[in-house]
Amino acid sequence: MSLPARWPALATATVVGLALLSTAAVPASAAGETKAAAGETKAAAAETMAGAAEGAAAVVTRAALDPALVAGRGATVNFVEQEAENARFTGSVIGPDRAAYTLAAEASGRTAVKLTPGQYVEFVLPRAANAVTVRYSIPDAPTGGGITAPLDVAVNGKRTGKLTLTSQYAYLYNQYPFTNDPTADLLHPDWWIAECACVPSATTPTPQIDKPFRPMHFYDEQRLLLGRTYRAGDRVRLTASAGAAWTVIDLLDSELVARPHVNLAAANVLLFGADPSGRRDSAAAFDKVIAFAKRARLKVYVPPGTYQVNRHILVDDVTIEGAGSWYTIIKGKQVTLPEPAPDGSVHTGVGFYGKDAAAGGSRNVHLRGFAIEGDVRERIDTDQVNGIGGAFSDSTIDGLHIRHTKVGIWVDGPMRNLRVGNTMIVDQIADALNFHTGVTDSVVRHTFVRNTGDDGLAMWSERTADAGNTFDHNTVQTPTLANGIAIYGGTDNTVSNNLIADPIREGSGIHVGSRFGAEPFAGALTIKNNTVVRAGTFELNWRIGLGAIWFYALDKSITAAIRVTGDHYLDSTYNAIMLVSEWGVKDLYSISGVAFEDIRVDGTGTSVVSARVAGGASFANVDARNVGAVGINNCGAFNFKPTGSEFTVTDLGGNDGGGTTGPWLAPWELPNTITCDDRPPVVAPPAPSTW
Repeated sequence: MSLPARWPALATATVVGLALLSTAAVPASAAGETKAAAGETKAAAAETMAGAAEGAAAVVTRAALDPALVAGRGATVNFVEQEAENARFTGSVIGPDRAAYTLAAEASGRTAVKLTPGQYVEFVLPRAANAVTVRYSIPDAPTGGGITAPLDVAVNGKRTGKLTLTSQYAYLYNQYPFTNDPTADLLHPDWWIAECACVPSATTPTPQIDKPFRPMHFYDEQRLLLGRTYRAGDRVRLTASAGAAWTVIDLLDSELVARPHVNLAAANVLLFGADPSGRRDSAAAFDKVIAFAKRARLKVYVPPGTYQVNRHILVDDVTIEGAGSWYTIIKGKQVTLPEPAPDGSVHTGVGFYGKDAAAGGSRNVHLRGFAIEGDVRERIDTDQVNGIGGAFSDSTIDGLHIRHTKVGIWVDGPMRNLRVGNTMIVDQIADALNFHTGVTDSVVRHTFVRNTGDDGLAMWSERTADAGNTFDHNTVQTPTLANGIAIYGGTDNTVSNNLIADPIREGSGIHVGSRFGAEPFAGALTIKNNTVVRAGTFELNWRIGLGAIWFYALDKSITAAIRVTGDHYLDSTYNAIMLVSEWGVKDLYSISGVAFEDIRVDGTGTSVVSARVAGGASFANVDARNVGAVGINNCGAFNFKPTGSEFTVTDLGGNDGGGTTGPWLAPWELPNTITCDDRPPVVAPPAPSTW
């Protein structure tokens, strides 16, 4: 869910007590957050290039971090991740960069390697593998729509295969809901935009807006089975072709894929006319085998192959299993409907859908061991072109690989007891997964998300509260818009043991939002043992920095018992923690009852806590280091009363450490000293290290 509202520029105010004001202008983007880091960046690049010349060892990371920093957190996956900048290469490093609309900012770890034709990146396998995934970017076509280009893959100097790279599923431009056309004029000239700090259609003379306007969503990924198993220490070289002016390699995931799963006792889709070559549409064959399997009380088995399916497959009380997501691929084209559907869809496409909740929903559905590949290249929010949709109770989704759909899994309740696990959702136009409207007692666990066009994982309690749900041990990387994990209202939900990295714009790592018409937070919200890295993004519309975790009271107050324990916030571009309301409702809504305990903050560009709302929070055993500005930036509701801020900070003890201005939680800041600096200078912290 992106941020639709704009906070007007906040006036600089007289500060009560020991305030820290800055007259420095806010940078146009986080790219300019520190000049001091420029020399370090150049030195690091030179060091990397030297390593490239001498040969590089296998460097394994998780979210571009030393795995020791995130042990026990995030999804357990079958692959190992290697960043291109840590490999041997003949190209050039791009980044690091935190600015939206740049190739480097959308790369894992905010750094990648750019190749011209003939240049290469060479990875050393850290363990045996027979398959690789390459995350990359190539240019768009001049007028949009993408191009294709080959990428040669060689192992130990011997050509092993070729990947056909494409930018047809990348490159969005302009204002929400975006366009594929880089030459397009503003989609909404009557909207306020930060670039001119104006409403273009109401401004004389009309401002000139650079094109392409706000390019984003640059990356895509491709998978390749290598045909045999290679050993640890073998070298995988990716060589750019002349098919693209440049090729950016972000990372390589290598994996030892098991042999195909076989189920001879199931109803085989081939016996009902499915075409594993993908030349003929197999949708009717899926309908037939599902109907037969339900009558015969059998599972459905989909053998290795690529099956063309260009519409929804309705599922209820059935198990469908493939040979594994590397072998069984269900792939469809996006099809324009002859007239819009009752739900507003103008397209259909491949997807497995349960019955609507209004029709009772589907139950006892089990989907596992296959890939869903869509053909979605534009964002139309009314379109039902998701990988999984509808309502599913007492059901499981396990071991799927979903890409190029609008949303990987979007379920609409009321419904209960859905289990999602061991699944990969990548390269989406919008969310990866959304529990929408009355989803209860459901779990998402060990699911890996990368490159979404909106929230990675979301619970949205629109009209009916989501309740008793858990997002646990998931990894969310590089959402190009909005948040890694977002909770919009609801009751007794849990976000635990997740790893969230590199959100880009109009959102951050973990978001707790009273907005989008959500039901109020009630009961308890538990947020525990998560790691968020390189978040705390720059909010374009407000022109301020967010927190790695941020709370937003827009539609109503947030008063539920919210406990944040054991989280680690690493290398935050701006704040680690933010609690905020909207300027127009700042005297109506507040945030209270939030308790932070056993938190580690390693690196902030600005503060540990930024409070721009009335209410209060408590802090116990919150340890911080490498803090770039005053520990608490307490603006409250911006009324600047002589009695202090409307936001009260309660120190429950054990809060240690700080940064350039001393202890992050100093006695003079308590309970509500106004320390309001709208846009403090950013001091880029050093890289995170073992605590």
